[in-house]
Amino acid sequence: MTSKSAAAAARATVYGYPRQGPNRELKKAIEGYWKGSVSADALRQTAKDLRVANWRRLAADGIDEVPTGDFSYYDHVLDTTALVGAIPERHRSAVAADPLDGYFAMARGTQEVAPLEMTKWFDTNYHYLVPELGPDTVFTADSTKQVTELQEAVALGLAARPVLVGPVTYLLLAKPAPGVADSFEPLSLLDQLLPVYAEVLADLRAAGAEWVQLDEPALIQDRTTDELDATARAYATLGNLTDRPKLLIASYFDRLGEALPVLAKAPVEGLAIDFTGPAEANLDALASVGGLRGKRLVAGVVNGRNIWINNLSKSLSTLATLLGLADRVDVSSSSSLLHVPLDVAAETDLDPEVLPWLAFARQKTAEIVTLTRGITEGTEAIATELAANRAAHDARAGSALTNRSEVRDRLTGVTAADSRRATPYGERSVAQRARLGLPLLPTTTVGSFPQTNELRTARAELRAERIGVPEYDERIQAEIREVLAFQEKAGLDVLVHGEPERNDMVQYFAEQLDGYLATQHGWVQSYGTRYVRPPVLAGDISRPEPMTVRWWQYAQSQTDRPVKGMLTGPVTMLAWSFVRDDQPRSDTARQVALALRDEVNDLEAAGAAVIQVDEPALRETLPLRQADRAAYLAWGTEVFRLSTSGVRADTQIHTHMCYVEFGDILNALDEMDADVASLEAARSHMQVAHELSDAGYPREVGPGVYDIHSPRVPGTPEIVSLLQKGLAAIPAERLWVNPDCGLKTRGWAEVRDSLQNLVAAARAVRDELPS
Repeated sequence: MTSKSAAAAARATVYGYPRQGPNRELKKAIEGYWKGSVSADALRQTAKDLRVANWRRLAADGIDEVPTGDFSYYDHVLDTTALVGAIPERHRSAVAADPLDGYFAMARGTQEVAPLEMTKWFDTNYHYLVPELGPDTVFTADSTKQVTELQEAVALGLAARPVLVGPVTYLLLAKPAPGVADSFEPLSLLDQLLPVYAEVLADLRAAGAEWVQLDEPALIQDRTTDELDATARAYATLGNLTDRPKLLIASYFDRLGEALPVLAKAPVEGLAIDFTGPAEANLDALASVGGLRGKRLVAGVVNGRNIWINNLSKSLSTLATLLGLADRVDVSSSSSLLHVPLDVAAETDLDPEVLPWLAFARQKTAEIVTLTRGITEGTEAIATELAANRAAHDARAGSALTNRSEVRDRLTGVTAADSRRATPYGERSVAQRARLGLPLLPTTTVGSFPQTNELRTARAELRAERIGVPEYDERIQAEIREVLAFQEKAGLDVLVHGEPERNDMVQYFAEQLDGYLATQHGWVQSYGTRYVRPPVLAGDISRPEPMTVRWWQYAQSQTDRPVKGMLTGPVTMLAWSFVRDDQPRSDTARQVALALRDEVNDLEAAGAAVIQVDEPALRETLPLRQADRAAYLAWGTEVFRLSTSGVRADTQIHTHMCYVEFGDILNALDEMDADVASLEAARSHMQVAHELSDAGYPREVGPGVYDIHSPRVPGTPEIVSLLQKGLAAIPAERLWVNPDCGLKTRGWAEVRDSLQNLVAAARAVRDELPS
């Protein structure tokens, strides 16, 4: 059954917990503060109330050791930048004048000062603010936030474990500061950073911390010998400190590989390891290094990233093996629960058949507590839970929702020719230029326009049946007319309808596809105050009817300029959903691709000359280990082509990607065979344009010149400068001018000014081109 000596001390814990509150109270308080309607003190009180409520809930649900320090106003990596004093020079005066306003300025920028670059947190849809470091960076400790939050939890009588981003991961995630040579390695600052961590650890020990968790997820990626040696040095240094708490080094999202023996030998008291998905390989790897004798193991056996119920029997088997490999085994989620919604119980409108298959943060804590009881008291103590768990898994496997023969038969009939354009790009580009008649440096936007309160009210009133469909449609048509009129007046060349009818670029389509389910309260943080409700991809996918054609037709009827059809690509539909885990993701992606192919073909038949299929998540879901990437990119690019390859040569296919490191997927971008790609580039100062040039990318591209995740309005000279950098890498006949991303989250005033400046800059640069 269990090893009583190992299991007797087993405790239930989690790495972290959702921050937003049950009704997104944190988002509302922060945005109120930005608008001036909420005071700083009121914001701080809201944040404290949410932290306390989370800890009390976790303790009441049976969690023995709660995390602290994982709560953030915006981003935990930005919190770490503040913790170690690595404030960029351009933000130091603002932080010194008002730490809270300075913090938000680093995240969002101001009209005068650019924010930190933002990119994806490993292969999730969470975004972090990239630290900017250089050889002159001076680190200084400020442990106020971490100490305060620990003291809050201790005051409640709880066992609490502060959570920090580890020093190695922090440096590996950083980039050279502006003006610093690209060859600069932030990891070279490790010896300067470690004394700051030592000071923070001493402060936390003095405040009552028994354990401190140092998150090192960067170690699950391929690492060089020098990076592994630096890891060993870092934890030899921290481990040999005399004035410190016990150290728990945490990793998640994949297997540790060559980093596992380094951590197993480190003079620290515990490791927290993921044992779900690809990280299941950690089980055999841990046995191969002889286990963790003399150390605590926090076993991440409940998946912290998906929303499907745990296989309790399988997890108990894993835990039984682990009990023989460590002095003490505790049970946890595989990562922070930041990546899942709060509570399935709030979802009163979901299909009752599916509800027993789902586990959000509260249900996952219950699973952790159940598994802890199972290894401590024996499986007899959780017999009822095990039986219910088996019944739910059996019901899902046999459900008609997950076994639709017509979908599976269509997928079986797909051939290789279905995922290739019939005409090569060189011939297509000639046909498209003849059809569209666009100038050099054509201007466009990425898709969405500001989502106003009036639009949100209209959707809410339609859902509540306070207005009917005809009145709702008229409101949407009026918004489309306004968006088109502005674009025409501003002088944009290829227009969009602004997507006023869409609540979210994935959810909108999911609600119209059979096999998807939508939640009402399933919010998760994407970045800052941006929360999304990922739909649930629960079954086999098909499209019962056209989804966007009528809105495109209405928009195109209002203008003589081309209006883009706008769709979300199959990889992104998966990445920004909670995807079924009972079949290969590639099979699910192909089902979605076939549904989108039907929509693309219907848009073309309706007259669309330009159709954009966004794939911002292609890089985001790139496997974290190099060995796994080729297979993923093969099917990831195939499903994009499967969606888009049924059109004629003179129909121009666009795609869009944003806020990722593009260097890893340049070949894949080529394999997608899109005619035009719009890419984020403003915060990275056109770096992607030069990467594409160096790679010999042959197609048209629009590196973004307007950072839409900041409220600042870029001036015309600034955009001209970016375009000139772009032209140094990409010839004018292949360069487009566009923002980094959609404009949904911005206000109309800043959008008007920014896009007018964008068009003015394009015209100015166009006029300077040789005739």
